[in-house]
Amino acid sequence: MRTHEAGAAAPADRDADNGWETVHPLGGTSLDGVRMAGFRDRAGVGLDLRVLPQPAVVVVIGLGDTPLTVEGPAGRRSLRSLVASLSPGPARIRGERVECVEVTLSPRAAYALLGLPPYELHGSVAGLDDLWGPRARRLGERLTDAGTWHERLALTDEFLTRRAAEAPATSPEVAAAWDAIVASRGRVRVADLAASCGWSRKRLWSRFEAQIGLTPKRAAMLVRFDRAARALCAGERVSDVALTCGYADQSHLHRDVLALSGCTPGALAGMNTTAG
Repeated sequence: MRTHEAGAAAPADRDADNGWETVHPLGGTSLDGVRMAGFRDRAGVGLDLRVLPQPAVVVVIGLGDTPLTVEGPAGRRSLRSLVASLSPGPARIRGERVECVEVTLSPRAAYALLGLPPYELHGSVAGLDDLWGPRARRLGERLTDAGTWHERLALTDEFLTRRAAEAPATSPEVAAAWDAIVASRGRVRVADLAASCGWSRKRLWSRFEAQIGLTPKRAAMLVRFDRAARALCAGERVSDVALTCGYADQSHLHRDVLALSGCTPGALAGMNTTAG
């Protein structure tokens, strides 16, 4: 399942190779840091994806009554809708006849829209009902009843816009630190981040973790890993990925990939994953 840029609904993309119908908007959503797309398993090929850490929180709103099966550190659960944290640990998602709206949130957007501090997700894949309660169920029902993908994406955008109006914003210092980590592709020192916003290292560490869900050091590691994972899955050589993504050497890349994905760079390259 892939995530596409958001905006006004465009005609569906029908991929004959994988049997999935993908509907994504053109332009932008009403909110910064939010992307969305609709997915339908037209050919009945089923879903079987390993979830990798990425610098975004992913919300999947299931349509209809067919649940997704999530296998992870907390065991096996059947969830109609779910949210995957920035670093969800080893997890696998399976499903049959899947139809859903997928929303990808930057950490800054997630802080405002989830309704709880991101660190409370504890690096897991959780049920959306646990976060949004009856609102999540009502949204899923409305999306299921909607006649077109355009209506579904518009309803989702309206729902998120209303939540954002009632939500706290990320502090400017934390937002600037996150943006600097992304801009540097994870190649930045925490001391430099703290100095740039006029805070002590300890204060930045505490505020950043509370609002983003990771420490600045872990966030930089995640952003660097995300770039490396995309390159590995695209077929680039491990030695080249280590060099271009800012790792000290291949051993450094190996350690980080193993820590975040639970497998080696070579194994990661051959996986069917949700990383990108």
